[in-house]
Amino acid sequence: MSVEVKDVMGHVAIAVLMDASFVEIVEAMGQFAVGAVTVIDGDRRPVGVVSEDDLLLKETDTVRHCVSMYESGRERQEHQKAAGVTAAELMSSPAVTVTPDTLVREAARLMHVRRIKQLPVVDAVTGRIVGTLHQRDVLRVFTRPVGELEAEVRQVLPDPEAFAVEIDQGVVTVSGAVEWRSQAIALAERIRAVEGVVDVRSVVTFDKDDLLTAPSGP
Repeated sequence: MSVEVKDVMGHVAIAVLMDASFVEIVEAMGQFAVGAVTVIDGDRRPVGVVSEDDLLLKETDTVRHCVSMYESGRERQEHQKAAGVTAAELMSSPAVTVTPDTLVREAARLMHVRRIKQLPVVDAVTGRIVGTLHQRDVLRVFTRPVGELEAEVRQVLPDPEAFAVEIDQGVVTVSGAVEWRSQAIALAERIRAVEGVVDVRSVVTFDKDDLLTAPSGP
């Protein structure tokens, strides 16, 4: 059973309205000890995100005061944010969101690719915010009970009775025998894909090596 966002997400929606002031945003970040807040419209639908980086532009004098006709699009956007006083003016838009049914591994990949530390979680039907997923929530999959983790690992084995499985601090050691080397490699990869597995140590033996490269002719 793959772990979904709803299994680890925080059910507190850390958000501010579009007309929230600079100071209100800073206070919200401090209250919940987060580095970003979601900006929502009147229907609680995310429209953007304000991060600490967005707020720090207020103190970047070179952005605030140096305006040039040769500035890049990014520099122009940063200058506008530095002059902003409300969430609507400070936010990065659109908001990157996930739903409660999104797989945690997909959410983690999204965080990595977009370089963001938290994601608004929205209802798949209404689009309204229902919670927040933080990086620390994603990492909770690595603290799953050993029995639960072992049961899921055994589900991906072709014959659970033919293999021995040991788990220590999230590292899975699997032993047994298969016919082909490619089967041993594929088995290790299936185990590695299980949510909560830190690493795989495979001592699975094989009878035939189907991955040998035939020597080239003269």
